Amino acid sequence: MKAMILAAGKGERLRPLTLHTPKPLVRAGGIPLIEFHVRALAAAGFSELVINHAWLGQQIEDYLGDGSRFGLRITYSAEGEPLETGGGIFKALPLLGEEPFLVINGDIWTDYDFATLRRPLQGLAHLVLVDNPSHHPSGDFCLQDDRVADAADRESSFTYSGMAVLHPRLFAGCQPGAFKLAPLLRAAMADGQVTGEYFAGRWVDVGTHERLADVERLLAAEA
Repeated sequence: MKAMILAAGKGERLRPLTLHTPKPLVRAGGIPLIEFHVRALAAAGFSELVINHAWLGQQIEDYLGDGSRFGLRITYSAEGEPLETGGGIFKALPLLGEEPFLVINGDIWTDYDFATLRRPLQGLAHLVLVDNPSHHPSGDFCLQDDRVADAADRESSFTYSGMAVLHPRLFAGCQPGAFKLAPLLRAAMADGQVTGEYFAGRWVDVGTHERLADVERLLAAEA
């Protein structure tokens, strides 16, 4: 199974850190955020990784290179213009192949074991869900046994973690350009084609300076 890290965001809420540094290279505990993912993927047995980028993306290529120093092979999908999550994945499909692949948001930090996702996909997508953080109290989806559906109310909802296994068929009929991933997922949910799991471990959506500080504190506690 191949993996993809989504690394094309500008990180505007992390300015001034992201004025001259792409968000995936912002450091926590002295380590770029994206490097946590790369090392975790290699440890989980992944050998082929695709990374998309846009804003200051050459810096990401210069830092990670071909991936050999991490024990895997990295290829890049450069975006001349922002394509959003769905459009960015769709553009990278020729690099990802015809089999299901793991996709991870580049701006999260987690101790999730990616090896647990190296398994057959039942349907078009498998999502990892987490407890709703304070900045997103209404959540995204709910779990009904192992199936994911739109959340009926806040009490039963979870937040999409930014980690999933997707089948290329999820993007059937899509056209090149910018588009969101969520509508494709919701259409697949309506057909019962999306499974999910709940993750209770450590997870931070590193979108602000405050949440970056949260990661710093978690890392300091480990030291």
